[in-house]
Amino acid sequence: MTTLENSYRDNLPSKFYSDQLPTSVPNPETICFNNNLARELKLQEELSNPELAIHFLSGREVLKGTHPIAQAYAGHQFGQFTMLGDGRAVLLGEHVIDSHRFDVQLKGSGATNYSRRGDGRATLSSMLREYLMSEAMFHLGIKTTRSLAVMKTGESVYREQVNDGAVLTRIAESHIRVGSFEYARFYTDQLAAFTKYVIKRHDPDLLESENYALEFLERVMNRQIDLIVNWMRVGFIHGVMNTDNMSIAGETIDYGPCAFMNAYHQNTVFSSIDKQGRYAFGNQPRIAHWNLAILANALLPLIDKEEKAAVEQAERVIQTFPDLYETSFYKMMMNKLGIVNTSMENRKLVDELLVLLQNHQVDYTNFFVSLRYKSLEPKLLKDSLFQDWLKKWELAQTRNDGSEEGLMLMDQSNPVIIPRNHLVEEVLKEAVEGDVESFNKLVAKLSTPYVQQEIQHIPSGFDRSYQTFCGT
Repeated sequence: MTTLENSYRDNLPSKFYSDQLPTSVPNPETICFNNNLARELKLQEELSNPELAIHFLSGREVLKGTHPIAQAYAGHQFGQFTMLGDGRAVLLGEHVIDSHRFDVQLKGSGATNYSRRGDGRATLSSMLREYLMSEAMFHLGIKTTRSLAVMKTGESVYREQVNDGAVLTRIAESHIRVGSFEYARFYTDQLAAFTKYVIKRHDPDLLESENYALEFLERVMNRQIDLIVNWMRVGFIHGVMNTDNMSIAGETIDYGPCAFMNAYHQNTVFSSIDKQGRYAFGNQPRIAHWNLAILANALLPLIDKEEKAAVEQAERVIQTFPDLYETSFYKMMMNKLGIVNTSMENRKLVDELLVLLQNHQVDYTNFFVSLRYKSLEPKLLKDSLFQDWLKKWELAQTRNDGSEEGLMLMDQSNPVIIPRNHLVEEVLKEAVEGDVESFNKLVAKLSTPYVQQEIQHIPSGFDRSYQTFCGT
């Protein structure tokens, strides 16, 4: 990281960004640093100087020759269109390694032109939450932005109460969102240049395509299907799936009011701002589909010069989402159940199971581990309907000598541990009070989620009143 490139700034007109230095902080202090990620990015030597690392990662200094920016974008927030931008983040630049580009962004680094009366700062608790959650997702095998460091700033941040301020260093394939295309749609003369820049960065093989915009839409859709299916696999609830929080690269981004579901229920919501359950666990596929339709609308002028023809072509792509998602979802659920044959009959087995889990409020994570090791809860075993289901599952799992392969699929698909809500809150509370030992231990434990170990249990009734917050 001797220097950082900025292809976004170099290739796009200034209406897409604002030059923006991070705001200096009075007394930066390293709270956590991701040594593994630093090694992967080949940055451990460059950041080995503690003073340099503290100043760079807190935004107190920027590298010579770099041009940090705040990106402009728009977004549908809870279905309502809004002009937005990086209100509390600064893109320092792009770290290039082995021809791959990685955005290096500071989150919580001060007000920008897009702050909309906000202070541009972040609380220590919310940045530690993002660090923990993003690393947990990475080790679960789910595409995500990564967290390189959390720096305490030495100043107070005012929300519902007075908090310690912090800056998170976030690493991403890019920070380009569906909302970035919504913004670009307002500048039709620049839409093609913007889209070609994004394609060159993420899907360069499409540049020579006859209809690059349509194929790009399909590519993004497939990435989103893979991502959402993986969220559903582990019980992750993003909490705020606005179009400005949907990454073109297919990475999980913006860990605000996110959480993991314990007792299985399609309508599970923890976000304090999601009053109507728009982004509930079971709604996530539908919202991803809706967001993709917004992306398709933004790309229409590039898909075809005739609007009617463009709409018809875009609709043909978007309308394939339900079937593609359903196929991928059932394949994932078969893997969780250790069933090699993804037949229609076995799809019914999945549907029946989800009804039983919801009716009995069964822990989603623990169930599949217990099924794997035949240690199921008594309340399930007393249910004759579940007993019938279990017999059908045993037959499906062993059919065609697939049991050994099936067990391997179960081991690969079902985490033993996830960031349980009560544990996350406990370690965040201790860390904010100055003791990060439990936080670091939990992060380390979450780095091996598929290793056989003791099953986690949650305090009775904890989730009934549990809420997560946006942090802004």
